[in-house]
Amino acid sequence: MLKIEDLHVEVEGREILRGINLAVNDGEFHVIMGPNGSGKSTLALTIAGHPKYKVTKGKIIFNGEDITSSSPDERARKGILLAFQVPPEIEGVRILDFLIQVLTEIKGMKPEEAYDVVLNKAKELWFDDKDMRRFVNVGFSGGERKRLELLQALLLEPKLLLLDEPDSGVDVDSLSVISRKIEELHNRGVSIILITHYGRIFGHIDKEKLKVHVMKDGKIVKSGGSEIIDMIEREGFKAIFGGENVE
Repeated sequence: MLKIEDLHVEVEGREILRGINLAVNDGEFHVIMGPNGSGKSTLALTIAGHPKYKVTKGKIIFNGEDITSSSPDERARKGILLAFQVPPEIEGVRILDFLIQVLTEIKGMKPEEAYDVVLNKAKELWFDDKDMRRFVNVGFSGGERKRLELLQALLLEPKLLLLDEPDSGVDVDSLSVISRKIEELHNRGVSIILITHYGRIFGHIDKEKLKVHVMKDGKIVKSGGSEIIDMIEREGFKAIFGGENVE
């Protein structure tokens, strides 16, 4: 589904990614770990097409099509969805109105059908009708913001879901429901790339199906299975980087 070839990316003239190669097949679950500043979020935002991130070399292929120069909305229509590390506040836009419009335009639902679907699905992420009439992310806690990102993913069921640190700033209860819903999406056939520092989000996810990659200084330096997560949880990234103690 996704093939990244020798990807080099710079931000404001500074090279962040220095030759990323990655292949994600249909229905696979990939995890990207690494210390702060290793390029994890840059990779996710580049795949999603954020204009701030300039590809200087390499390609991004999605379902056989070169999307390296495609706009974010073109990538979204092809089935790529990014759940942000810090979801933005949108003052004046009600969550319910926003999600109804998304379903009518992308899924072709009638507004009255979309209304029922949104409210019913929202309950699975602990949102009631009153919550859905709030402005998007305005006054939301970290857990509420991340649950709202997962609600969008559940409604859209993208082909590829990019999760940028869905466990950051999240309380234990929210983390539980978020991880279960990620597992649900994967079981429905959604391919996932999940970025995280820690292994705690995998409490409700079958780690045996994960393909794990570790990044450092803009490169993937190690790939393998869930044993990498366990190693990092026990010993930190120094276990990967030959004894170097990295936060």
